Amino acid sequence: MKTPLLEVRNLQKRFLTGKGWLQQPTCVHAVNGVNLTVTEGETLGIVGESGCGKSTLGRCILRLIEPTEGEIVFQGRDIRPFKKADMHQVRRNMQMVFQNPFDTLNPKLTIKSILTEPLIAHGIPKELRQALIEDTMELVGLSKKQLARYAHEFSGGQRQRIGIARALMLRPKLIIADEPVSALDVSIQSQILNLLQDLQEQLSLTYLFISHDLSVVEHIADRVAVMYLGEVIELANKEDLFAKPLHPYAQSLLSAVPVSDPDEKRERILLKGDLPSPSNPPSGCKFHPRCWACMDICKTTAPALQEVEGRLVACHLYERNG
Repeated sequence: MKTPLLEVRNLQKRFLTGKGWLQQPTCVHAVNGVNLTVTEGETLGIVGESGCGKSTLGRCILRLIEPTEGEIVFQGRDIRPFKKADMHQVRRNMQMVFQNPFDTLNPKLTIKSILTEPLIAHGIPKELRQALIEDTMELVGLSKKQLARYAHEFSGGQRQRIGIARALMLRPKLIIADEPVSALDVSIQSQILNLLQDLQEQLSLTYLFISHDLSVVEHIADRVAVMYLGEVIELANKEDLFAKPLHPYAQSLLSAVPVSDPDEKRERILLKGDLPSPSNPPSGCKFHPRCWACMDICKTTAPALQEVEGRLVACHLYERNG
């Protein structure tokens, strides 16, 4: 059995909004009681509509945003109570790849300076830095001759390779990739995904891969967690989820994924209405206003995440059927 690298236990993040003179404060449950385990060497995909809380979850795990409640157990230690100095050390082994590399690369610095920053911050000796930088550039498919250039001189795909290189400089154990290919052309997306898989094999990396694109997640993930309004509503092996999603929301998402077999017909399941506001979520199961299988119990009682057919599902349909 593989060792858990990361365990998230009952993680919650609440934001207070509308704190003006004439506004009553409103509590937004961006992440609501999430439990996840990520084992060494695997890729766990996190999927869901925009606004479901998946990016907030990733930032809470890295403590770029401070969680409100819960535990973040990384390499056997709960890092949520850690002070700034302790978190600085933890981040040697936890790094993030962001959605838009151009927004996160300092336009005033050369690529060499950008890649040197984490090495200086973590006290890597000066005599080791150049070799590390050149090795990492080679790992991501770039040349050391490009180190003197600036971010605007690169294409979108090349900038994302630089973003990946920056995340790899300290040789972390865990990479949280937040929509890392969504800003790229489709032709470039597959190149970056293949690069991430190659790097995972070469460097024994573990990925938490956040995306709204199920086709991308199918390409790279081992297991997939489906989120809705801050909660995980289904967690399964990739093959099981894509072959037979159980939660009605997951069924709807998967029905929109193109199939490679032209003879295979998949009925599209269209959802009713829009994603409810996280500041005023529905009672009971949060998905019930949009669900075609809604029962009376769904309107009043939130379903627990339970094991069904070798996966975890939060849906009263499966409680009822035993």
